[in-house]
Amino acid sequence: MDNGRLTISELTARMHELVRSKGWYEKDSKRPQTPRNLAVSLSIEAAEILEHFQFGDEIKDKDELGSELADVTLYLLQLASVSGIDLEEAVLKKIEVNKKRTWDEGS
Repeated sequence: MDNGRLTISELTARMHELVRSKGWYEKDSKRPQTPRNLAVSLSIEAAEILEHFQFGDEIKDKDELGSELADVTLYLLQLASVSGIDLEEAVLKKIEVNKKRTWDEGS
């Protein structure tokens, strides 16, 4: 059933189109798209999500939070892709591992 949504692979392809269009995959790019640089950028963007909750639990600007979440998603998709990781497979494996884990039992 086609619900108009994109798959992880389709989102990754669109992300690559954007990065290529900006020239960031070129050897002389001022923004080399290496796994290290992408991991750093992912961490920075993830930290920016915390700004939305710095002084409270309420979401003040849902659109801005969505924008930050999108930045995190794009860096995550790109990091997985350039590292040769099938993100969908990795997520499904992690779900299976987590099904067998226990948290906070006995506390």
